[in-house]
Amino acid sequence: MSRLVVISNRVQSLRGPTARNQGGLAVALHGALRKEGGVWFGWSGETVETFTGAIDLEQADDVAIATVDLEPQDVDEYYNGYANRSLWPLFHDRIDLTRFERDFEGGYLRVNQRFATTVRPLIGAGDPLWVHDYHLIPLGRELRRLGVTNRLGFFLHIPWPPSQILMSLPSHEPLVRSLFEYDVVGFQTRDWLDAFLHYADRHLGAAVGKDGAVTLGERTIRAIVAPIGIDANEFETAARSECACFARDRLHMSATGRSIIVGVDRLDYSKGLPERFASYERFLLRYPDLQGLVLMLQIAPPSREKVDTYRAIRAELDGLSGRINGEHADIDWVPIRYVNKGYPREELAGIYRAARVALVTPLRDGMNLVAKEYVAAQDPDDPGVLILSIFAGAAAQLTDALLVNPYSADEVADAIAHALSMPREERTRRWRGLIENIRREDVFWWRDRFLGALARAPAPRHA
Repeated sequence: MSRLVVISNRVQSLRGPTARNQGGLAVALHGALRKEGGVWFGWSGETVETFTGAIDLEQADDVAIATVDLEPQDVDEYYNGYANRSLWPLFHDRIDLTRFERDFEGGYLRVNQRFATTVRPLIGAGDPLWVHDYHLIPLGRELRRLGVTNRLGFFLHIPWPPSQILMSLPSHEPLVRSLFEYDVVGFQTRDWLDAFLHYADRHLGAAVGKDGAVTLGERTIRAIVAPIGIDANEFETAARSECACFARDRLHMSATGRSIIVGVDRLDYSKGLPERFASYERFLLRYPDLQGLVLMLQIAPPSREKVDTYRAIRAELDGLSGRINGEHADIDWVPIRYVNKGYPREELAGIYRAARVALVTPLRDGMNLVAKEYVAAQDPDDPGVLILSIFAGAAAQLTDALLVNPYSADEVADAIAHALSMPREERTRRWRGLIENIRREDVFWWRDRFLGALARAPAPRHA
């Protein structure tokens, strides 16, 4: 009997304290594996002096968690280097922050080879394989070299860049060609898919056919749009839990009647946090009558702290929040609460429910599940308002949000004022449109859409 094999850079335990504080990808993949069981393989997050390929196995219900340790050099070159100093900024249109080093690329390819060799014994004859995200683009090619003939799918969680930006990456062509070792390649939005098709057509000479069929030489893949969702029912239930209610009441009490504006983002330059702080300050200046009646809570847990650009964004936000508070605060009011820590999902659900407005304003984002979680956490009788960047992948689905250009401080400031004054009737109408989409196109819809396409792919090749 076949089972799904999921492969991603990091794997998160299904048990213990870390299971309560998961990122969007971890929650989504847990949901994808929950139905039929399977194997989830990836890096443990730990290092070992010499790579051995030894697998640590953990069983939780019908899901096997398989992890492997990497060498410190692997982490420096593959993860901190090529993945997060080369591909991440480039795929988010930040070529100015992109670093190209041969050692980075070498480490990236080496770890993909090591992943392939290590996971190979776990793959059964009929198991479909689902590879995730920019860390592992060449993994399909490495698995094919080892004789794997199973159906292979790849899903990109971040944006695909325009061709002119992608071409600045040394060895961009072999990287893209490696995607043609998969059978199905998925993207979050039509925009990201179109950017991939443009490159494949103009720079590889691939033939783009109907239904997402893309042929390069003897290989034909299917490229699809499959926007990732959340477990809407689970999150709506979490928002009514005792933990969530306590967090909601605690935040309401500390706000002393003020309207709460919330932002929850990893500390990352793609999230547009400096621009968001500037927009909030513009709001305070343009609407002085509302000063003292609102407060902004920005939750920004640190990430990738060994990468210099992330240390720089943290220092910039520390300075901005201090200056804004210093210039606008009163003896009984501070306009920004800036918190550098993460919260468990149930507590976050209560924080979302307490907020009258959510600011989700990335400069570029593959999807952004915070936007969907905020909507799912709302009180149906008195929902808050989602302000969403037009450059987030979620904007293609969540059209009932207040859509804004995050680069325009005036536009975001006006949207905040609009959201705070919005009548309950309009808030409810917008929320119903949003929640309907989030419930319909949830994580299970996403799983079934992608895996259905993979099941319909041509029969696996023979070695």
